Amino acid sequence: MICREVINVLEDLSPKEYALEWDNVGLLIGREYKKISKIMIALDANDEVVDYAILGKADMLITHHPLIFSPLKKITEDSITGRRVLALAEAGVAYYAMHTNFDIKGGMAQLSADMLGLVDQEVLEICRENNDSIEGIGRVGSFEKNVTVTEIVEKVKKVFGLNNVSFYGDLEKNVYKVAISPGSGKGVIAASVMKKCDLLITGDIGHHEGLDAVAEGVAIIDATHYGLEHIFMNYIKKYLETKLEEQIDIEVIDIGSPVRFL
Repeated sequence: MICREVINVLEDLSPKEYALEWDNVGLLIGREYKKISKIMIALDANDEVVDYAILGKADMLITHHPLIFSPLKKITEDSITGRRVLALAEAGVAYYAMHTNFDIKGGMAQLSADMLGLVDQEVLEICRENNDSIEGIGRVGSFEKNVTVTEIVEKVKKVFGLNNVSFYGDLEKNVYKVAISPGSGKGVIAASVMKKCDLLITGDIGHHEGLDAVAEGVAIIDATHYGLEHIFMNYIKKYLETKLEEQIDIEVIDIGSPVRFL
């Protein structure tokens, strides 16, 4: 199987055109006609992941967060990104990123809401709308009965395999309508307020954003950026295993959360 065939399968799930304008997705390093026998999947292409992929003789590395965001004027060892790009290119590892296109279409938002068991789902923040579908960042839904924030905190920790979360608001608050947006959720607080959500589950919430959200009537569970988005890795692994026609060795590189609670 060649790289282009793997890309076609990935883009059947999350087409590149669904990515937000500021994003950088798709094949970022390598050749489309490279033969692929071993794929590795990670959340980020940091030094540990890049080294692991090279030492493990991967032909292709797929991550959620793109290694290259801003335009590069030079690719040298003088920058962190340059070192990683050079290492992957020199080792012949094709590198593919699927970020906001996966968040929006066929992936993160829907998967996280389904894992949480939300019913009557709708898109939290609409990005694309046509006659057939509405797609966007995050999901809004409800539980079949009112529950307290404390109960939801325990459910989030269990479902997403977390030991800790941060919280803003009243733990005894009764919750019916819930928004979930894996990743950095500061930008969807306004949408959560507009849709009259009782609770937003997300990551990367700052002190002032948390306080302001509570003042607007929305409690927040901050499960960290990694805490909700690590589901990308096993999901893509299982998806490729069912969709690729040839037998390909597929491995997940999960180095765990960079956040430590001491």
